[in-house]
Amino acid sequence: MTGAVFTGLGVTAPNGFGVEQYWKAALAGQSGIAELTGFDTAGFPSRLAGQVTGFVPQDHLSSRLLLQTDRSTQLALVAAAWALEDAGVKAGDLADYDMGVVTSSALGGFDFTHREFRKLWAQGPEFVSVYESFAWFYAVNTGQISIRHGMRGPGAALVGEQAGGLDALGHARRTIRRGTALVVSGGADSALDPWGFVSQLSTGLTSTADDPARAYLPFDRAASGYVPGEGGALLVLEEAEAARRRGAERVYGELAGYASTFDPAPDSGRPAALDKAAELALADAGIRPDEVDAVFADAAGVPELDRAEAQVLAGLFGERGVPVTATKPLTGRLYSGGGPLDVATALLAIRDGVLPATAGTTDVPAGYGLDLVVDQPRELPLRTVLVLARGRRGFNAAVVLRAV
Repeated sequence: MTGAVFTGLGVTAPNGFGVEQYWKAALAGQSGIAELTGFDTAGFPSRLAGQVTGFVPQDHLSSRLLLQTDRSTQLALVAAAWALEDAGVKAGDLADYDMGVVTSSALGGFDFTHREFRKLWAQGPEFVSVYESFAWFYAVNTGQISIRHGMRGPGAALVGEQAGGLDALGHARRTIRRGTALVVSGGADSALDPWGFVSQLSTGLTSTADDPARAYLPFDRAASGYVPGEGGALLVLEEAEAARRRGAERVYGELAGYASTFDPAPDSGRPAALDKAAELALADAGIRPDEVDAVFADAAGVPELDRAEAQVLAGLFGERGVPVTATKPLTGRLYSGGGPLDVATALLAIRDGVLPATAGTTDVPAGYGLDLVVDQPRELPLRTVLVLARGRRGFNAAVVLRAV
């Protein structure tokens, strides 16, 4: 083995709490999208969200941590702990400076902050938690994971939307190439309180459908927007030789290629920047398009964005040149958590030789030229998978995963 390899996965997703529960749900087409709970959504144009249900923070985290963390950080901490457990990393396996953390966050600690704001306005500043000084901050997930697990190696936090989670993984690989043996990386977001939800609806790209099964339909003629969600995935990346010396229990695959691009005119309809990200990621992995076995699409569920992505895929692989899928219709768009969850899903697909179907989508325009996996999972040998992500305002990222 060479390069940076994935040895552990941790998932906290709306349709599955834990890797195997999530994977079972993804293959079964089981959705985590439902009407938002926690506050009255009667006056909102969109009322659906992908929510992580059954999560009792007290079952996983100490009371001290609960006092100082937002829900997004709690989800990230649980996912990181599960990823390290899955990787078989035990105390003393590596020196603390040999382990780093790189996470991405798009939304920060919305719920925690707004609770404290209400205290400020209703009761006064002396009632505001001292932990507000950092619980809202985009870097807090990196900090809390590193503190909890004694990881004093390089740490970084990337503020990015949907593309940011893949950028975190790319930076983690860069950190490994600079000499760090192990990096926990990925993302988790949650902003489903009233203010956080409104901030997501302000994009104007969210679906207003009432039926959870028909709300998020990427690449479908009936596509009308996406559904927001919460959660994500944290993964353990290791330098391959260091993983072998440590006696890693399993290797899911290699992060073989990564690239990011920026489009200065994201609303022009030009797919050039996403196209370039995919091309550069393939070049970084040293492979040709015809060596790619499947693509996990960004799958925005917005007609003009779906059309642009379809153009990229048809231009790169030829019409119906490669199987394409997306599991976001089962979870919603998870912002910084979406890309890492796609990567975890792709690694499980490589492991088991099966692509989950794109739930809900039934009527793909012929002009898209896509071989979209619909209705049922598709069994096929998978060695190389491309994962794409787009953030708002023109940010794009792509990673290439390869079986080892």
